[in-house]
Amino acid sequence: MQPIIQIQGIGKTYASGFTALKSVDLEIHRGEIFALLGPNGAGKTTLISIICGLVNASSGRVLADGVDIVEDYRRARSLIGLVPQELTTDAFETVWDTVSFSRGLFGKPADPAYIEKILRQLSLWDKRRSMMRALSGGMKRRVMIAKALSHEPSILFLDEPSAGVDVELRRDMWEIVRGLRDNGVTVILTTHYIEEAEEMADRIGVINRGELMLVEEKETLMQQLGQKQLHLYLQTPLAALPEGLHAFNLTLSEDGSQLTYTFDAHHETSGIAELLRNLSAEGIDLKDLQSQQSSLEEIFVSLVHRPEQAQ
Repeated sequence: MQPIIQIQGIGKTYASGFTALKSVDLEIHRGEIFALLGPNGAGKTTLISIICGLVNASSGRVLADGVDIVEDYRRARSLIGLVPQELTTDAFETVWDTVSFSRGLFGKPADPAYIEKILRQLSLWDKRRSMMRALSGGMKRRVMIAKALSHEPSILFLDEPSAGVDVELRRDMWEIVRGLRDNGVTVILTTHYIEEAEEMADRIGVINRGELMLVEEKETLMQQLGQKQLHLYLQTPLAALPEGLHAFNLTLSEDGSQLTYTFDAHHETSGIAELLRNLSAEGIDLKDLQSQQSSLEEIFVSLVHRPEQAQ
């Protein structure tokens, strides 16, 4: 199946000489939720702005459902909906008028039934006659999504969709995004909320300093990069790590009451059995033990804080 978005060698260097993107290649699958993770200034917004036709690339090519976004801009743009970070709406328009007007901008004929459908889907129907200025930040965010969906795009970009939204509304937003995916919309979101990507995404890309560092299925990413830790709680605290345990990847807590063993869960042997034998040989008794998988946040931090390569 042809990817719905094909990004080929996209680069962006501004007149000032600053390079925001460095030859990014990426394919986004039809019907998936793809999360683009990265710290502020990593290039996330620049990349989606290029795809959505708001910024010109310095190099490379983008196809939206097989349509070149430069050669056939109008057709490509009709396939894409964008929810920007900023809440930009006319304060003195009603919700209904705001969403209906946005549909008209794309040359779509009036379709009150469709507008009603998306307003109900986004829990905005009861607010349809409300002025935009009267809405909470979370409701305004929902209206921005409704506007982006008003012309029936098959691709939806969400740039930091839950920025400035409280925890409860953030979880509502996640449900909305899942619902959109279930209705056949391909969703691409940028975020620096690790839990957002971990909760929703089918695949995750990590971008930093304008470079796409990796793209992977979420579960595979967790398996490939996530390490496991075995926490060993000791009956009697240790003053120092015995020499017989130096061969293991162990750290001793400050109070000497806990050992932490870090290992690769997918390696042929975890080394746990050997470690336990050595602990017994050293006369170290355990009170309890528990294992813990590395979180996506730990993986992300380890990727974006790698030291820069020497130039």
